[in-house]
Amino acid sequence: MPTQNMSAPKIGFISLGCPKALVDSELILTELRTNGYEIVPTYQDADMVVVNTCGFIDSAKKESLDTIGEALHENGKVIVTGCMGAKASDITDIHPSVLDVSGPHAYAQVLGAVQEHLPYKAPYDPHLDLMPPHGIKLTPRHYAYLKISEGCNHRCSFCIIPSMRGDLVSRPANDVVAEAEGLVKSGVKELLVISQDTSAYGIDTKYRTTFHNGKPVRTKMIDLCHALGEIGTEQSPWVRLHYVYPYPHVDNIIPLMAEDKILPYLDIPFQHASPKILKAMKRPGAIHKTLSRIKMWRETCPDLTIRSTFIVGFPGETDDDFKQLLDFIDEAQLDRVGAFTYSPVQGASANALEGHVADEVKQERLAEFMGLQAKISTDKLTKKIGKTIDVIIDEVDDEGAVARSKADAPEIDGVVYINGETQHTAGDIISVTVHASDEHDLWANS
Repeated sequence: MPTQNMSAPKIGFISLGCPKALVDSELILTELRTNGYEIVPTYQDADMVVVNTCGFIDSAKKESLDTIGEALHENGKVIVTGCMGAKASDITDIHPSVLDVSGPHAYAQVLGAVQEHLPYKAPYDPHLDLMPPHGIKLTPRHYAYLKISEGCNHRCSFCIIPSMRGDLVSRPANDVVAEAEGLVKSGVKELLVISQDTSAYGIDTKYRTTFHNGKPVRTKMIDLCHALGEIGTEQSPWVRLHYVYPYPHVDNIIPLMAEDKILPYLDIPFQHASPKILKAMKRPGAIHKTLSRIKMWRETCPDLTIRSTFIVGFPGETDDDFKQLLDFIDEAQLDRVGAFTYSPVQGASANALEGHVADEVKQERLAEFMGLQAKISTDKLTKKIGKTIDVIIDEVDDEGAVARSKADAPEIDGVVYINGETQHTAGDIISVTVHASDEHDLWANS
């Protein structure tokens, strides 16, 4: 039996930012491992460090620059990639000694830079060097992010993603479904569909028809949801939709949720509720139509969970604009909500708008907004006491299990604590009965 090749160079890898960047990291790591490089968890053990950056807002840029500086100090040989790398000078002006800088999803360039500065050709060993079909994953084994496209065609005034990741480029539907099937065969129980704009999937290809296992699958959101909902035999995976822009055709997805083909969960970043502010954001502004659609969605699928994010203190936001936002939250009764104060992003057109809101006012409004949402969330979760729900287990220890319901995405929503539940393992989907709640989480018995 051949022995492990101990001379393989070792790469340290740091992944920052959103789930879309995490998928990029997984693909880069898969390329590195396929080419024989080992991945190690510490600066001291690494021959080189790769940093996948985030550049969405100023605080993320600072974190990226600080991380690069730390890697240079602790290791010395650093390659930078990711969103912040779209403008290399933002990095090289601060850290001129980095070996290479590339933008997002630049897998070939990262591998090329590693091979240039740390050359290595792995000897072929069929016993030891086979990669799993799904590649390297940075998430737990039982769930995975499924990226369906890159880039975005919108030009929201607060966002610079198109300048970093480009316009929309959709993956062929058959490739997405094949990847999903591979993930499920490898043990994944939950697929988290991500992109910059999931609703726009396929627009750039004119919804081109592809073929998977001899069956046609259009590169379109509704067709992809149908195909993903049919994966699996004994138990279909949970399919969760993220970053859904509220196009009218989203209405067609709700019946699939009511039929339990995909999870009754919509992650829609509404951003605000004042038509004036939405116009300044370059977002859809017919908020009365949004409320009507939410009502219709819930009539079709009563178990629907709606998650959203909002920006408080956007330039020009008056007391009346903020009141409209509070009124919307009160009427919409959204299940999961995140909110942020407006932060200027270098290169965003919103920076030039008049009427920037004072920081103390932003913080006061954020506190009031989240206070209202906390009450809504508490009331909604209280109503789940006594109900039996399905949960997916994320971890188990001597005291019990931590799980998530269909209403909870990993790391951003709540959890379900199941005391005394020790006989199951991560990835198991079981039924539990809720006996307690607070503003974010549930407690249940199996």
